[in-house]
Amino acid sequence: MSPLSAELEGYVSTIVAAAERDDSIARVLREICALDGAVRGGALDLVGGYLRGAGRDVMQCLDALRRDEIVRRIAERLGPPG
Repeated sequence: MSPLSAELEGYVSTIVAAAERDDSIARVLREICALDGAVRGGALDLVGGYLRGAGRDVMQCLDALRRDEIVRRIAERLGPPG
């Protein structure tokens, strides 16, 4: 496993912290992380369209979830869906 930059590790830590506070977030993240990259990108496009008016931090989170290295790290910390 290659190390992530401090910025990317910050995204992972923030996303995982939110998931640890709210099990519904954790469940959704586990499912998102289990998707193939292309399918995940399509799903995030739909969510992004729905959340168009959301804050910049929400959109940055969606962008972060498009990155395989971030998704792998989140999946390692949260475990598989189920």
